[in-house]
Amino acid sequence: MSILSFRSGQLLTAQGAREEGSLHIAQGCIAAVDTLRESEDALDLQGGWLVPGFIDVQVNGGGGVLFNDAITVEGIRAIADAHRPFGTTGLLPTLISDSLTHVAAALDACEAAIEAGVPGILGVHIEGPFLNERRRGIHDQAFFRRIDEDAIALLTRPRKGKVLLTLAPELCAPQDIAQLVAGGVIVSAGHSDADYETTMAAVEAGLSGFTHLFNAMSPLHHRNPGMVGAAFDAPQTYTGLIADGAHVHPAALRLVLRARDKERVVLVTDAMPSVGAKDKNFVLQGKAIHVENGICLDDAGTLAGSDLDMAGAVRNLVRMAGADLADASVMASASPAGWLGLSDRGAIAPGQRADLVWLDADLQPRGVWQDGQLVAG
Repeated sequence: MSILSFRSGQLLTAQGAREEGSLHIAQGCIAAVDTLRESEDALDLQGGWLVPGFIDVQVNGGGGVLFNDAITVEGIRAIADAHRPFGTTGLLPTLISDSLTHVAAALDACEAAIEAGVPGILGVHIEGPFLNERRRGIHDQAFFRRIDEDAIALLTRPRKGKVLLTLAPELCAPQDIAQLVAGGVIVSAGHSDADYETTMAAVEAGLSGFTHLFNAMSPLHHRNPGMVGAAFDAPQTYTGLIADGAHVHPAALRLVLRARDKERVVLVTDAMPSVGAKDKNFVLQGKAIHVENGICLDDAGTLAGSDLDMAGAVRNLVRMAGADLADASVMASASPAGWLGLSDRGAIAPGQRADLVWLDADLQPRGVWQDGQLVAG
């Protein structure tokens, strides 16, 4: 057993904040949260915070690598390596709409990455191709198709990692969603023009979340609540939220914080290869994407994912939306863990993985631990 000790800062534990303390680590997990003894060599947090490691369920790329272009264990490792210094200790590599052949390859590659012990890989997010072209965003509609039994069989094949699927519920039957959920798939709605009633029927069938709330979905209207209205009216669901100031206006971020339980709001980055890369510009399925002031755009001005990292998302939620850091931490860790059904991640508490992030007084990441081992900083 090893001990990690911290002083001169706030440890945001599941039992509340504490000024100092020690974490007893055994086999990569927190065995106990203890008081700090004078004899212990403690890390000076310098007025910062120790928070649970971040979990990002929507990571398209990083370190100059786009998952669609590098559907391999090596590509996945490069993406995880790029996000780790920003506090991301768990993630789902995300495949943007592509052929079913590439969907199958993505499922297999993430499974292989888990088997190979690539740190932080929790499964895979398949975002499309079962989407509505009216809300396609940057996705290539040439790949769009209806879900069928072959696709369901592919997606529900037993795997070690989690499978999160984004689809447009108006383009499938509720029983399709129920079949996916029964097969272990976590189903989220996105890139959809579904009305309120169709969305709520999908929720009844087992749909449990909404991919990047507000973006690429039917908006809220007082006589036609749309998918956004359904998301607010289904408190048992999770809502992904891109807090970069471009995808969602700060005022809308504040409305989400007032209307939704923090444990059901999931901060995501929708990160592209630019995160952690020196050359920020990249190509997405033949389109040149330019990064301007941290925003990813194609030549037509369409948002193309983001240049956001998870530490930045937490920082933005605090500064733009006035969120309490403890609440923002929950949305970056415990909430995504809850959505994925992971009971051993997302908090600083006994029985949890010893995945930790040290944020300084400016909320910049200064140190990152996975399984109790310092891996960045």
